[in-house]
Amino acid sequence: MKIDTKKLTIKEAHKHLMAGDFTACELAHACLDSIDPELNIFIEVFDNVLEQAKQADKKIKNGDAVLLTGIPIAIKNNILIKGEKTTAGSKILENYEAVYDATVIEKLKKEGVVFIGGTNMDEFAMGGSTENSAFGITKNPYDKTRVPGGSSGGSAVSVAVGASLASLGTDTGGSIRQPASFCGVVGMKSTYGVVSRYGAIAMGSSLDQISPFGKTIEDTQIIFDCIKGEDEKDSTTLKNDMAKKVENQINLDKKMTIGIPRHFLQKGVDEDVLENFEKSVERLKKLGYKIKEIELPNIDYALAVYYIIMPAEASTNLARYDGMRYGFLKEGENLLEDYIKTKGKGFGKEVRRRIMLGTYVLSAGYYDAYYNKAVALREVIKDDFKKVFETVDVIITPTAPTPAFKIGEKLNDLIQMYLSDIFTVSANVTGLPAISIPSGFTEREEKKLPLGLQIIAPEMEENVLFQIGKKFLEENE
Repeated sequence: MKIDTKKLTIKEAHKHLMAGDFTACELAHACLDSIDPELNIFIEVFDNVLEQAKQADKKIKNGDAVLLTGIPIAIKNNILIKGEKTTAGSKILENYEAVYDATVIEKLKKEGVVFIGGTNMDEFAMGGSTENSAFGITKNPYDKTRVPGGSSGGSAVSVAVGASLASLGTDTGGSIRQPASFCGVVGMKSTYGVVSRYGAIAMGSSLDQISPFGKTIEDTQIIFDCIKGEDEKDSTTLKNDMAKKVENQINLDKKMTIGIPRHFLQKGVDEDVLENFEKSVERLKKLGYKIKEIELPNIDYALAVYYIIMPAEASTNLARYDGMRYGFLKEGENLLEDYIKTKGKGFGKEVRRRIMLGTYVLSAGYYDAYYNKAVALREVIKDDFKKVFETVDVIITPTAPTPAFKIGEKLNDLIQMYLSDIFTVSANVTGLPAISIPSGFTEREEKKLPLGLQIIAPEMEENVLFQIGKKFLEENE
């Protein structure tokens, strides 16, 4: 049978694999054939893809297969897979080979998935367009003159074109949800601590989360259920019994109320995005959800808080890349010159900019003026969300203020680039789970471009996101 990986879901693929309609090797081949070199999806397609698929076929033949056995998955190139190059999109890690598996990779390996390759990304996850990679720009599958979003652009495109059936990304300020919106797929950011960060190259340690992309809510949920859970190697992971307790308290059968912070949608939002959002609200009303206008008095400050805390944490995390033990090294006449030349040549412009900004806000005399105030304001924003969740079950906004923008359009206007995160950063600042689901297309652009609806839920209530998302997308079909 002909395998259409662009439409094939995980459960459908599993059913066909078990029935013998096609093998894991044939499925892997179909994904590899879907890679358009022009899009620059992968930093590296792994050499052992077909060998992995052969092992999956053996499991299927022996009756040892589970749902994910033989399913092709793409992995953002800042998540370690033992023996594979893991670059984080940076020249400074150009030939670095991972010496261990990230916890999420261990979990997926146990299920027998087939890893297709390491996807392209903004260097060290710093960017919202995948234009900041040392390995070239990734292009949007709907219009190759536009960006796919970032920093997990390659992972989003991989799912959109069928180069994998699902993928993993990392989300620090919207790096999964925004590219999901730009590429017309589902992308989620889980509650901080629900998925282990062990083996992910850190950018902002109190903000980063590994989470999945999928074509459907169900596919995204399948991958999430596989990778979530407490991990002794990551002290920030939440206890399994705590997550289970919250899960058991969720009443998915009750009539839910959806909150809209309209005061936050007044400025800088594209006309197509606003129209699509209002249509999404009407669709949710028809589905029986109650819509309530809400106030988040300090949400306007979330982006400023993010752009102080994230560079501060990034500058600390990136201090380790000095060329001494691994990665790129540019030698000077002495040790200090080694450091200066290695970091100067090894890091790209955006990374250097954020390291300098982070070092500045952590320096003596500015630590209290900037960093401490941002941390205090973060708590205020968290309290705002807690209060709102006493009256509503979820909050919705557009995922991004615009559709995918042209390549190069915002590289010289960094404020506009950073404003692409305006709706997504609050979930990272507060640690809340959020999801972007496809909500339609633009009407005014010369080509129809995908748009996304973002849903934010209280801590550990990912199942609420999945339920509302499923109902919304079923209605959309």
